[in-house]
Amino acid sequence: MTTSKNEKNLLGIPVLPLRDVIVYPYMVVPLFVGRERSIKALEVAMAADKQILVATQKSAANDQPAEEDIYHIGTLATVLQLLKLPDGTVKVLIEGVKRARVARFLNNTDYFLADVELIEEVNFESREIEILIRSLKSQFEQYVKLNRKIPTEILASVLAIEDGSRLSDTIAAHLSLKLEEKQKILEIMDLAKRLEKLVGIMESEIDLLQVEKKIRGRVKRQMEKTQREYYLNEQMKAIQKELGELEDVPNELEALAKKIEKAGMSAEGKEKCNIELNKLKMMSPMSAEATVSRNYLDWMVGLPWKNKSKLQVSLADAEKILEEEHYGLREVKERILEYLAVNKRVKKLKGPILCLVGPPGVGKTSLGQSIANATGRKFVRMSLGGVRDEAEIRGHRRTYIGAMPGKIVQKISKTDVNNPFFLLDEIDKMAMDFRGDPASALLEVLDPEQNHSFNDHYLEVDYDLSDVMFVATANTLDIPPALRDRMEIIRIPGYTESEKINIAMRHLIPKQMEVNGLKKLEVAIPEQTIRYIVQHYTREAGVRNLEREISKIFRKVVKEILLKTKAKKKIIEVTDLEQYLGVRRYRYDVAAEKDQIGQVKGLAWTEVGGELLEIEAVTLPGKGKTTYTGQLGGVMQESIQAALTVVRSRAPLLGINKNFFDKHDIHIHVPEGATPKDGPSAGISMCTALVSVITQTPVRSTYAMTGEITLRGEVLAVGGIKEKLLAAHRGGIKNVIIPAENMKDLKEIPDNIKKDLDIKSVRWIDEVLAFALNDNSHAMKIRKSKKLKTKSKGIISGAQKKLRRGERIRTH
Repeated sequence: MTTSKNEKNLLGIPVLPLRDVIVYPYMVVPLFVGRERSIKALEVAMAADKQILVATQKSAANDQPAEEDIYHIGTLATVLQLLKLPDGTVKVLIEGVKRARVARFLNNTDYFLADVELIEEVNFESREIEILIRSLKSQFEQYVKLNRKIPTEILASVLAIEDGSRLSDTIAAHLSLKLEEKQKILEIMDLAKRLEKLVGIMESEIDLLQVEKKIRGRVKRQMEKTQREYYLNEQMKAIQKELGELEDVPNELEALAKKIEKAGMSAEGKEKCNIELNKLKMMSPMSAEATVSRNYLDWMVGLPWKNKSKLQVSLADAEKILEEEHYGLREVKERILEYLAVNKRVKKLKGPILCLVGPPGVGKTSLGQSIANATGRKFVRMSLGGVRDEAEIRGHRRTYIGAMPGKIVQKISKTDVNNPFFLLDEIDKMAMDFRGDPASALLEVLDPEQNHSFNDHYLEVDYDLSDVMFVATANTLDIPPALRDRMEIIRIPGYTESEKINIAMRHLIPKQMEVNGLKKLEVAIPEQTIRYIVQHYTREAGVRNLEREISKIFRKVVKEILLKTKAKKKIIEVTDLEQYLGVRRYRYDVAAEKDQIGQVKGLAWTEVGGELLEIEAVTLPGKGKTTYTGQLGGVMQESIQAALTVVRSRAPLLGINKNFFDKHDIHIHVPEGATPKDGPSAGISMCTALVSVITQTPVRSTYAMTGEITLRGEVLAVGGIKEKLLAAHRGGIKNVIIPAENMKDLKEIPDNIKKDLDIKSVRWIDEVLAFALNDNSHAMKIRKSKKLKTKSKGIISGAQKKLRRGERIRTH
């Protein structure tokens, strides 16, 4: 800040603090003063030379400002007129004279009193100032045109001002700026800088006003358009009303009211619809609220409240449909026929929801279509894979933009009946995140005691789902316990070799011939060829890969037919498969190998069915270290430790030197190291491999086994027996060892599987060794031991005799 050397000091000038106004020089401002100290200052000024310093408070809310709460630069003003009002306040008219600075406040309790320095402005006449003045006038003229708050009369008086200082102060007084900005302008003593500051502020204000003008114009146009559309709509409605009276043309809202009456909805739903219809009548058709209400009413009248499919009541016809469309799956078919039989007796069946659990490709989804055909219901499928939002099940509330009912209501609305067959596919693939838990939302849907009053967030009324037949599918039982409790689990473990061949001959080959445009006279695949494909080109629980291989053959046949004009019927023999499908991928009869030391075949359960698991063990000189590889999980590693403890505890009985474990390292490996493996069921396999490698006794290659082992050598029950036995059958295994407690599970195994497999049940590891080890000398040592329990000795003795005769062992 620059001042001239000729500053004039004024002593003892009263100071008037202002709340929310800045007084510039040359301004005449009326003020209302109510504070006692301020009134006293005005009275003193009037009694003297009528001069007073007006300075603004830093905070307008401060009713009793101190000296430090007042800006020290203000304006020296002259009191032109003072008028006391009846309420005690004073109306005063003041005129700003010159900028001034408070040198110091004097000690006075009645009013503010200060020594004041008048500030001389730096005002040099220059070309730059002339340009700034001209620019400022031009901008102010534009500002007044855009800002309707400033009267046009002021523009003429401002444009007539030639003095730059007076012009800048007058314009600053008329701008709508914050108090701090106006104070900054007051404190700029250099005229050029003040003019430049005002030019910048004016540019910014003009930009804002132009944007405001555009927005006002756009809003005005939109309002005009809406009013015009409303007016035309009202005219159209009046015309339609006239036409309706003359020519019986139905009114849209009247038609909607009739639909509500005929929909057959519940009393609660009808009341809700009538309320919405009355609201709709009062709204403008073009408003957003009208669209929301109309969509809601459309959904409500579109739902099948009373429409039903005529159900299949003939059990014989239903059984025929199931047999024609699906081969095998006896348990599932029986359960469906039971459902139909009870449904025939009882009008409304509140039975459990079926959940078909099995590996991919076993036909869970297509079985759902067959059930729908057998029951005479309309089929609707909802895939739950990747569903994370609870609103997918329950719907969105109508407060959200683009709200819709949940998928349950949407699918039922499409079928146009309230008793369809509803397949919830991949129910184990649901997930949860911040948008809610869809699995929990399904609890109400799948509970027969609750789903008669299912409440969708969008509909806001109860809808009866009790007539819908829900069936779920899943690859695994990785389903929340509360949801799983509401369903009856039916396991579909996979197909046997003969079942796959029958499915291929009955269904897959005709389907793929039709898909690829082939006729029966052009190609044929004999049964032995299908068997070879199953054994050497696929290894799966279902038939999905088998269908792909058949499709691959047919595509190549179509190409051959089109390239050769004179083509006779092509019979696909086993010798042709390498040409069509490439080299064979799997060895079928894996059990045909010779007996190996330290190599045992275990049986494992996976999400895609059962699998054969090779377990290898070797010993080498060392210091008693145990190593296990093959990406084994924690539970399987613990099984190895338990098996090793069992072997060490039986070392004398097995003829193992007591120092063997101190001088040898043991390495156990499960091939296919890229695949993670875990579970307790490999316990007896690990123990057998350890005994074999330590005693150098071969393991019979025709045996596979599964079972958990305890430290006492007891064999405990395991899960997935059905899948494991199917895997053994696919792998050409002849003999399978399972825990005695799992013998009850054999009731679920198809007879042809039990016929092809010799199933041995065991309770102790000693029996497993007696069966699996080729050298019976170790078993004889075990049998003669006095440390074994009586039951175990009898079982092992009998096992040895029956093994020699080739008979099956039964446990007691």
